[in-house]
Amino acid sequence: MGAKRPPAGPGILFVTSEAVPFAKVGGLADVAGTLPLALRRLGADARLLMPLYGFVRKRFGDRLRSLGSLEVAMGWRRQYCGLFVLEEKGMPCYFLENEYYFGHDRVYIEYGFDIERFSFFQRAAATVLDRLEGFRPDVVHGHDWQCGMLPLLLRRDHADREPAPKSVLTIHNLKYQGVHGRDAVADFMGLDPSEMAEDGILHNGDPNFLKTGIVYAHAITTVSPTYAREIMTPYYGEGLDCLLRTHRDKLRGILNGIDTDAYDPSKDDCLPARYSLRNWRKGKAACRQDVMEEMGLAPNPDGPLAVMISRLVDQKGLDLLIRVLDDLMATGLSLAILGTGDPYYERLLSDAAARYPGRLSIRIAYHDPLARRLYAGSDLFLMPSLFEPCGLSQMIAMRYGSLPVVRETGGLKDTVTPFNRFTCEGNGFSFMNINAHEFLYTVQAACRLHRDDPDAFRALVRSAMASDFSWTVSARSYLDLYRTLIGTDAST
Repeated sequence: MGAKRPPAGPGILFVTSEAVPFAKVGGLADVAGTLPLALRRLGADARLLMPLYGFVRKRFGDRLRSLGSLEVAMGWRRQYCGLFVLEEKGMPCYFLENEYYFGHDRVYIEYGFDIERFSFFQRAAATVLDRLEGFRPDVVHGHDWQCGMLPLLLRRDHADREPAPKSVLTIHNLKYQGVHGRDAVADFMGLDPSEMAEDGILHNGDPNFLKTGIVYAHAITTVSPTYAREIMTPYYGEGLDCLLRTHRDKLRGILNGIDTDAYDPSKDDCLPARYSLRNWRKGKAACRQDVMEEMGLAPNPDGPLAVMISRLVDQKGLDLLIRVLDDLMATGLSLAILGTGDPYYERLLSDAAARYPGRLSIRIAYHDPLARRLYAGSDLFLMPSLFEPCGLSQMIAMRYGSLPVVRETGGLKDTVTPFNRFTCEGNGFSFMNINAHEFLYTVQAACRLHRDDPDAFRALVRSAMASDFSWTVSARSYLDLYRTLIGTDAST
């Protein structure tokens, strides 16, 4: 039997390439896995649809229940697609099976093949809407370029359904757009030559999945209010700023949240000592000592421990860090870095760690338990991003009492209130421009506050830990949007 819809709640189907706890590559997975649960707590019948990857079947196969199979048109071919469901925290989660496209141990494989794989995924998603055990979504909510064609498919293939489902597309990172050749995309998506036009699918002569979604979706959201404004400018617009300005009336920036149950220093089993807002000082001190030993850092009772947990790529402001690294080390701080990415940055940072033994440590890895210990043990969290659509790390850092030092862009600007030395208000530190020395001066100011006015620094820690980054407020904003689209009174 299918899950019952909560009374009066709109039906929302999240369509995504990744979602926790099933598959995670980036922040998209956190949003796609936790926002539907928050919506269900507000009375919506939110559900999830994603590919059945090989590693998902290995882990969750004993919980999967078959809902049958169907054929999906891919040009002249007819491809098998299995449909499965399981319940996760009371939420029905649907999975589309095709061994050729998804029977792998990675979410993303190779760009050209990924275009074909997620073309199949979108066509299958549009096909299965009437096969979900009596659940017919009012809104289909897709994410990023992997779902960019879905709004077009829904308008084309479900136009005669009454009422037709509304479509929402969330842009998590405008940089990745899904661009491929005309003949291949026309074949994959079953497009008529008349649909291959610059005012629809094409951008500069090539099919562009994300652009298609912007044009055909009933509503577009992105993951912070500031990023919504930024992407309508040439610097941040990745060539689509003019299009986004044209469609600005359906663009909304809704700030992401974090799973405050999963990220809770009072319950986190990864920490050597747990703590809360009421008793954080002793717990953080124990976590700091533990993580400094784990990272091979010498005791430094007078200087702050700064950490950076990040993909090591240019977007994250690595060039700013490297440009002033020697000056940063002169402040007396200890620095621990965790992440993987561009070999160029991995090599430069490893060389820097060799120059500062016991003061600077880098771990080239993705390691969630260590990341949590670094959040808990650190005083400062460095995030000098060139752009950051939302960012979750700065919110997690504040939840664990680590004060973020961020550039004022995207969600970083929306979540971090810079320290005001006159009123002692704020929950972190920030700088405006893409400038290495502005970053340096901001870190230096944070170090001075830590050294010269520990009471003010501790007050900032308390303010950071008290900040509410749960999904509750954002989920209400999404629910209002859905109800507006389907014509339901937002007050009900």
